[in-house]
Amino acid sequence: MTPETKGDRPPGPADDPDILAAAEATQAQDDIDDALYESGLPGVLGVADRAIARLEAMALAIGVLAMAFNTVANVVGRFVFGRSLYFAEEVNQALIVLVTFAGMSYAARHGRHIRMSAITDALPPRARKAMLVAISALTAVLLLVLAWFALSYVMSQAGRGRVLPALRIPQWWIIVWVPAGFFLTGLQYALTALKNLRDPDIWLSTAVRDGYDLPQKDADA
Repeated sequence: MTPETKGDRPPGPADDPDILAAAEATQAQDDIDDALYESGLPGVLGVADRAIARLEAMALAIGVLAMAFNTVANVVGRFVFGRSLYFAEEVNQALIVLVTFAGMSYAARHGRHIRMSAITDALPPRARKAMLVAISALTAVLLLVLAWFALSYVMSQAGRGRVLPALRIPQWWIIVWVPAGFFLTGLQYALTALKNLRDPDIWLSTAVRDGYDLPQKDADA
């Protein structure tokens, strides 16, 4: 028996051009090139958005690399030289906070936060758009409220004058990224809600369209 070739077997779902096109589009969206990032915001807002996007990408890259280097150096020091880096734990704590809260805004900017979209994907375009506006607006309000409480906490810690035992730097220097991350992420969701209100397409963020978006002529049908 000869092996079955592609030409001999009946066409299946994998040969559907629409499925293939959707898979290629998804793969293209997964490959984020921060150097080529273009903001979906107009004028000065777009310039500021691009600048913040580059700062976030730099912070994430430097933070992850620094954590890896610090951890490896600490392990080498402990097992090779018999002495750990006394500041390694505090440095990693600071970097984890930085990467986490810079990553929140980065993920929101690129539409990469986890979404429970089973209901919204089943809705017609107009209803899906209204749902995304409501979700984005509510998320923005929640994050901005959290940013306010986080800022209050940072200010209270700064007033107490606490310092880290090993690094001997003020404790609030580490946690200042928490309100900044909440604020920038909330701002991203607020701008996404506004963009969905002003633009006929459906947007997951100011720069990323919904992968299940339909042409406007289909939405109006």
